[in-house]
Amino acid sequence: QVQLVESGGGLVQPGGSLKLSCAASGSIFSINAMGWYRQAPGKQGELVAQITSGNPTYYAESVKGRFNISRDNAKNTVYLQMNSLKPEDTSVYYCRLVDSRGDYWGQGTQVTVSS
Repeated sequence: QVQLVESGGGLVQPGGSLKLSCAASGSIFSINAMGWYRQAPGKQGELVAQITSGNPTYYAESVKGRFNISRDNAKNTVYLQMNSLKPEDTSVYYCRLVDSRGDYWGQGTQVTVSS
């Protein structure tokens, strides 16, 4: 079983920054992808950013140039640095890990961008 624990969400003013972390633990086999999704109430879920083995890093158009995803392989941790935050970035952010055995999700962390 794989557990994902997210942290770093919170309330921030427009233009501010937050850094999300997602630490994976448990029986992890050959990670294929780690990334971040978000879903706001009444809106469709969106893949925000993802690191996939053998492929270019993906960013949603809405966050390109503002968000940066990175991964610490030794710690099985993925980060999402979010800069120049906008009210429309308000959402619950979910971490996702895909390995050779399964597809795992974190519990979500709330990000609220408001003045």
